[in-house]
Amino acid sequence: MPLWTCEQCGAQFPDSATPPAACLICEDERQYVNWKGQTWLTSEELAKRHRLMWRDDLGLAGIGLEPGFAIGQRALLVPTGDGCVMWDCVPLVTPEAIEYVRSLGGLKAIAVSHPHFYGAVADWSEAFGGVPVYLHGDDRAFVTRAYPAIVPWSGDSHRLSDDILLVRTGGHFSGATILHWGAGASGRGALLTGDVAMVASDRRHLSFMYSYPNYIPMNATAVTRIARAVAPLTFDRIYGAWWGRNISSDGKAAFEMSVRRYLAAISDQENLSI
Repeated sequence: MPLWTCEQCGAQFPDSATPPAACLICEDERQYVNWKGQTWLTSEELAKRHRLMWRDDLGLAGIGLEPGFAIGQRALLVPTGDGCVMWDCVPLVTPEAIEYVRSLGGLKAIAVSHPHFYGAVADWSEAFGGVPVYLHGDDRAFVTRAYPAIVPWSGDSHRLSDDILLVRTGGHFSGATILHWGAGASGRGALLTGDVAMVASDRRHLSFMYSYPNYIPMNATAVTRIARAVAPLTFDRIYGAWWGRNISSDGKAAFEMSVRRYLAAISDQENLSI
């Protein structure tokens, strides 16, 4: 029986003779059901229509679908001494992409910022011997395909290595997570935010939304909590969720200024402190 992938959001569902009745990701208020109605692709159909491609994105290897599919995020491969950590995920796995990742040392683990980017985490884990998949437990209700390697971590932080720390910020989702890579940017530190904190088109600022497609802004309390979670971290570079959506330097200052700008924009007060 085929595995089913939602054509609108890229979430993968268990194998069954017929597709699911609905996609819980798309029916949530942060996403939306396709205007044509709920549609599905089998894994085989997805592989026929799209391919995986990889390239450098500001010093990190990235993997994404071509042509673009669903939400369109790319995964990033963060190097460690004993393999890579895949940050965020994509809805497809191919033999060629597996070989590419193996050429970089293979996968040590997978970590995902929030449910919109879970993609085919089970397939990627299985391709590398069942490596752990770290998803924050606060979002466990949004796991569309259960898999034994999923680790529903809890609390506000979880260390994967000396250089890699997962930090729960909340905001976009209750368990929304960012990744701090201490060795990134030639040792100056890097922050991988997905769209928990969205790198803006000018690549000098960030913004914060509860729902991007439905234009629901994040409230001041949630943004302040994100800022406080990020405050102790040292970083110079920020990686967003899509190709090229990165801040190459002075990322810490850009983050702090973006928080102040956002809070001022949604408040009647001109100046707010964190």
